[in-house]
Amino acid sequence: QVLELLRGVQRGSEDRKRSLGRLRWALQNEETQQKFVRLDGSIRTLTGLFTSSLAELQLEAARCLHELSHSSVPMVAEACLPVTSYLLTYLSGHSLELTELCLYTLGNLVVESEAVRKQLLPQGIIPVLASCIQSPHEAVLEGVGYVLSQLLQAKEAPTEIIPLVLDSLLPQQMLPLVCSGLKASMGAAMEFAWCLHYIICRHEDNMVLLELGAVPALTALLLDLASQIPQGTPEGLELLVCPVLRCLSNLLAQTGCQGQDGRLLIALFLIVQCFLQQHPFLVQECLWLLNNLTADDPFFCSALLSLELLPALLQLLMCSQMVTVLVLTVLCNVAEKGALQCQRLLQQSLLPQLLPLLTLPNPEAVGQCLELLHLLFLHCPEAAADFTRQGGNQALEQHQSTPELQEQAQALLDMVRQPPGAPSASQATLAVF
Repeated sequence: QVLELLRGVQRGSEDRKRSLGRLRWALQNEETQQKFVRLDGSIRTLTGLFTSSLAELQLEAARCLHELSHSSVPMVAEACLPVTSYLLTYLSGHSLELTELCLYTLGNLVVESEAVRKQLLPQGIIPVLASCIQSPHEAVLEGVGYVLSQLLQAKEAPTEIIPLVLDSLLPQQMLPLVCSGLKASMGAAMEFAWCLHYIICRHEDNMVLLELGAVPALTALLLDLASQIPQGTPEGLELLVCPVLRCLSNLLAQTGCQGQDGRLLIALFLIVQCFLQQHPFLVQECLWLLNNLTADDPFFCSALLSLELLPALLQLLMCSQMVTVLVLTVLCNVAEKGALQCQRLLQQSLLPQLLPLLTLPNPEAVGQCLELLHLLFLHCPEAAADFTRQGGNQALEQHQSTPELQEQAQALLDMVRQPPGAPSASQATLAVF
């Protein structure tokens, strides 16, 4: 049956276009794809029709190649190696539909085959994409983003692909497309936001992006997106917000460079409030960024308190195991700044909210809770007495037999049992924490 389809395409009769259409539908089946590429002359025939001067045949052949590219079997992708140079060539053609088909075919092929990727790099896929990204057509821009995101996820991307991308014009073209947000094509903005994320998280030196102003640009985008949330959330917005949050988090973690704009904190909590129910994974992303903002920056710790955002943060304490750990980590960042910040935390009835956390079956969350208690007792010794009155000692004693927590628990017990007026035991606990 597959052989008959191929012969119908090869005959050169008037119904060749119809034969190609039947072949295209047949190639949606994975078993048929494998049988087809094993037939002698199959790819050669498709390539000949793909390079035909007859536009209708060329487009139908491109659709057949696109169906083949969906295969998850590397052998099928590698059978398409002879056509990659033509796919690149037709990206600069005049047919919008053909350009789209070529882009998504290339994107699908590079996912499954390292051989295809290694052939496309010397054929100049990066410069070709840098040219295509200047297209005025949203569909083409989205396709370019798709191809690039697949390339940037390849195992060899850090050494072989990302350096080529950073040396091209792509970064300075991607950033404005991402930051256009909802003003242009959200599909393209989303694809290029993920591209930026793959570059940032897999490359040690992101000076190219920093020099292009990535941090202030992405910050401004988050502020803009958060400001539009009260008017309604466009479908799929979470797929843009997520990589933007990750880009900022990773850039700040790598460089520590950040502007001091308290509005960013408000934006993060607006995003949390908007997506908490339907897309809770974004809460974790927001907290990662909040952690990186507050880790070494007194400004953002003070802003968190002065903007009255602490109650909103504390409401997240019991959302999930990872969110609990991240909230506690941010609270530790604040408490670390000194007595004034610890007093502000305690004014929010923090101690009664920490006690239930000490009973959680999650050693990481309990350990972070113990760290926070240590900072509170260190900077506000009166908090230790309040903790004892609320039954905190019993909660600590249950962890004396937990190997990974027993040292922290014992050190805190020594602090809370310290007789009034005795020399402080706080310094003795520093090494433990």
